[in-house]
Amino acid sequence: MQVPRIISVGTGVPEYAISQDETMEFAKQLFSNSVKDLGRLLRVFHNGEIEKRHFVKPLEWYRHTHSFSKKNDEFIDIAVSLSIKAIQNCLESTSLRRTISYEEIDAIIMINTTGIATPSLDARIMNKLPFSKNTKRIPIWGLGCAGGASGLSRAFEYCRAFAKAKVLVVAVELCSLTFQKDDLSKSNIIGTSLFADGAAAALIGGDEVKYSEIIERTIPSIINTQSTLMKDSLDVMGWNIKDDGLYVVFSKDIPSIVKEWLKPEVEQLLTHNQLSISQIMHFIAHPGGKKVLHAYEEALGLPSERTATSLEVLREYGNMSSVTVLFVLERFLQKEIIRGDYGLIAALGPGFSSELLLVRWE
Repeated sequence: MQVPRIISVGTGVPEYAISQDETMEFAKQLFSNSVKDLGRLLRVFHNGEIEKRHFVKPLEWYRHTHSFSKKNDEFIDIAVSLSIKAIQNCLESTSLRRTISYEEIDAIIMINTTGIATPSLDARIMNKLPFSKNTKRIPIWGLGCAGGASGLSRAFEYCRAFAKAKVLVVAVELCSLTFQKDDLSKSNIIGTSLFADGAAAALIGGDEVKYSEIIERTIPSIINTQSTLMKDSLDVMGWNIKDDGLYVVFSKDIPSIVKEWLKPEVEQLLTHNQLSISQIMHFIAHPGGKKVLHAYEEALGLPSERTATSLEVLREYGNMSSVTVLFVLERFLQKEIIRGDYGLIAALGPGFSSELLLVRWE
C-alpha cells in the first residue's frame, strides 16, 4: 500500500503581536456604547486562555471603516508575502538533511477562506518563487478551520496516485481583515476574542521519494483519512457575505456538537484500520478554542496532556482558521516520537464537517 509521509512544516506570522489584554480593551472601547451586557461578553477574552495573537495591521487600523475591496486588496498582497515566508521555512527547515528545491515540487494545494483572489494565490506565489511552470495548482476555498487538515488529506491522495511526488500544502488566513467594527452580534465579539492571522506550509511526499537523502528522524506517514459532512448544519459555522465584507457565523453549540458527533466519526476511521482510541498516542487537533479542546477530551476520553500542544498554540497564536492545525503539526514534527506510534490529526469546519487523518511515525 502506498503510504505518503509528512516531511516538514514551515510557518509564518505577521509583525503585529497583540496581547489579549490589548484586544479586550480595544473591544471594550469599540462596543461599550452599543452592546448590552458587554462586561459579561468580554469575559471570553480571558476564559479562552489566549495570551497573544498576530495581526497584519496595528490595532488602530481596525477602528476605521475599510471597504470590502480595500480589505481584499490588502489580503492578496499580505497573504502572498506571508505564504512565501512559510514556504521558505518549510523547504529550508533545519530538520531536513538538505534544502528542497522549488523545482522538486509537483503540486501546490492552496488553502484559504478569508479573502478572494483570481488568479488564485498560488499563481501569484509562483510568479515570485522559482517553481516549475508545470507545477500543478490546486486552490481550495471555503473549508474554514478544517482547511489545513483537508489540504493534507488531498495531498495524501495525490501522493497515493503519484508515488514520486512532493506536494506543498499552503494555508494562509488573515482573519483580522474580516473584522466588522459595526457588527454587534455575539458571534462577532467571540470572533474578535479568538481569531488571528498566519500562514503555514507542509511538504508531503509519496512512497517512492528517497527519504534517506532528505530526513534523519522519524516522521509521520499518513495511513488513512476520512472526510465527513453533517447534514443540515449549514448555519453552525461560516460567513454571511454582505456588501461590506465577510460576517462571521459562529454557533454557541459547536462544543456540544463536538461532544456528541465526533466520537463515532473517529471510531469509524480507527475501526476501519483495526485500531482503537486507546492506541492513539498523539492527538494533533485544530484548537478551535478552549471549549472545543475540552469537548475533544470529553468526546474521546483523552487526558488533558493529549491536547496540551494544541492549547499551547492557541495560547500563543489564537485561532488562525485553517492554518492552526499545521502550527500544531510543526511542533509534533520537532518532537522525538517513537517509531510505530500512532497519531490522529483532527479539524472541524463549516459544513458542518470534520477532517481526520490517521498517522504513524516511521
